[in-house]
Amino acid sequence: MLRFLGVFFLCLILVKLTTFGFRPSKKYIIDNIVSMEEFAQGPKDTIAYLSLNIGNRNYRDYENLNKTKEYIQSRFEDMGYAVELQDFKVGGKVFSNVIAYKPSVSKGGVVIIGAHYDTCFNPGADDNASGVAGLLELARLLRDEESKRQIKFIAFVNEEPLFFMTENMGSRVYAKRAKSEKEDIKAVVILEMIGFFSDTPFSQRYLPLLGMFYPNRGNFIAIVGNFYSRNIVADLALSYQQGAAVPLETLLAPSFVPGVNFSDHWSFWKDGFKAVMVTDTGYLRYPHYHRQSDLPKELDFVRMNLFLHHFKKSVLELAGK
Repeated sequence: MLRFLGVFFLCLILVKLTTFGFRPSKKYIIDNIVSMEEFAQGPKDTIAYLSLNIGNRNYRDYENLNKTKEYIQSRFEDMGYAVELQDFKVGGKVFSNVIAYKPSVSKGGVVIIGAHYDTCFNPGADDNASGVAGLLELARLLRDEESKRQIKFIAFVNEEPLFFMTENMGSRVYAKRAKSEKEDIKAVVILEMIGFFSDTPFSQRYLPLLGMFYPNRGNFIAIVGNFYSRNIVADLALSYQQGAAVPLETLLAPSFVPGVNFSDHWSFWKDGFKAVMVTDTGYLRYPHYHRQSDLPKELDFVRMNLFLHHFKKSVLELAGK
């Protein structure tokens, strides 16, 4: 019995060790950026406004949630996008997805770039003001670009509890409508926490066993997909890698694995669409996850914006430039 217990606890220790990264980290490269702080100002201002000026934004802070919706809508409209509000009711309250798009010039299908704008009862600088800031910045960068496929930028509501992984998530409402209307969605890219980076050794954690194959520093962005979405992961990674300042890692895993499905891409997987999550890995790296301390001062705006400016090329190639 004692020998069995010894082996059991040894196995637990070994599994625990594999939640830490084993592999050396890739380098973080900056080249030809004159003023880094000025370069990152746009997303920085967006995150500061959402997390500090508005603050908590969820069904309980309903007025703040609506202020956020109106802010995102006005930003898209100021950039010249057509905007649709997809309204739906939960518990007597109206919630809205904010959908921005340029009129399609062809019938090559649709690419969706999305991010949720509600928070888990906290300021939510990284989770997920960073995703919203990335959504708006990519919309700005791609505004004058032409593509064969229509690009839709969607700010989803109700990703966080109590709606998480329920039919009342904004992304579930959208995905179900898209399926019923047979919308030709070629790919969905969800921005879920993209603002925190760390060069500290062993700052990055993983699901059990995965650490053996990944770096020990949280200085990268990850693209996560299920096996059905593997070509989207591969295409985005291939177009991103060359000349990128911020390292990129990828993961393919079954849809049911906890953590792999923790955002709005899950909603699209449920209805058979190809979808991926782009993330700084959230709770596996970020010590302020779902806390009142999730504030702008914790984020790396320079690295975040370097990623976005390079990722623009990946999105454009996905949309068939």
